[in-house]
Amino acid sequence: MKNNKILIGILGIIILGIVLFALNLFVGSVRISFDDILKVLLKDSEDKTLNVIIFDYRLPQALTALLAGAALAVAGLLMQTLFRNPLADPSMLGISSGASLGVGVVILLTGAISGAAVSSFGWWSTIGVSLAAFIGAVLVLFVMLAFSARMKNMTTLIIIGLMIAYLAGSITDILKFFSLKEDIHAFVIWGMGSFSGVGNSKMAIFSISIIIGLVASFFLSKNLNILLLGEMYAENLGLNIRKNSVVIILISGYLTAIVTAYCGPIAFVGLAMPHIARFLFKSSDHRLLIPTTMLIGMDMALLCNLIARMPGFDGNLPINAVTAFIGAPVVISVIMKSRK
Repeated sequence: MKNNKILIGILGIIILGIVLFALNLFVGSVRISFDDILKVLLKDSEDKTLNVIIFDYRLPQALTALLAGAALAVAGLLMQTLFRNPLADPSMLGISSGASLGVGVVILLTGAISGAAVSSFGWWSTIGVSLAAFIGAVLVLFVMLAFSARMKNMTTLIIIGLMIAYLAGSITDILKFFSLKEDIHAFVIWGMGSFSGVGNSKMAIFSISIIIGLVASFFLSKNLNILLLGEMYAENLGLNIRKNSVVIILISGYLTAIVTAYCGPIAFVGLAMPHIARFLFKSSDHRLLIPTTMLIGMDMALLCNLIARMPGFDGNLPINAVTAFIGAPVVISVIMKSRK
């Protein structure tokens, strides 16, 4: 009976994801009928405008949202299990702040030195920003890996991650003080998050990178379950705590770095989705939680992208504004129901 409920729940989440993905193709500032969508997807449409809207904008955005939501949700689950902290999320190790600092160096510092807004540099303003975000995130990830290899106390590691985030934020604020208004505006917009920055040109490397991280996370299920029993019991079972912690941080940080580099720092998805998965399936078994959290993350990101692109908005709303608006009440509701 329990297995049937789990299968029904997973099937429901998958169907919801398919519906949301389809709506991401239909809904936008330009209304497109179901028949026209099918013709475009089947390469049976001669309308060049519709082809551009679907293949160059809506389809890449939907795929980016799907992959980014899955990656952040799984990364958040790994962090919450490792630190045994329900408020842990992918940004707590300072990785997102490292990415922001990298982008700050490219946008703010380059503009201040050259005297020209980086947004006027053409291709450098897009490729350079993604590359800088990834480098900044990876550098912080390596620093945290070095600390995690030497420390047993996870609380100390959290504090170090927060201090690194504050340090990166301080340097970024100094860069803002000396920067051009146009560059500050561009930096703020990047920090609000968006699923529109990947596009067809970057989709292959983005999707392959995310899939590699997600597949790697499935191999952690057994060790994550052992960690829930406590460090002492885990060590008695032969689990190398330090080595395991390094691997978990590496995979979670890698997924966070990829998403942040291409989409900006997306908030709340990594924090909220694991809670929803635990509440819906009443389980702490990571063999179930990892795939269900991944699917719920996909659905949430697709929903947020859909709302951000609803007709009536001038362009796209910032994704972070939508994720917080939807996610916060959901998490509060889940926590209150769990207490009852």
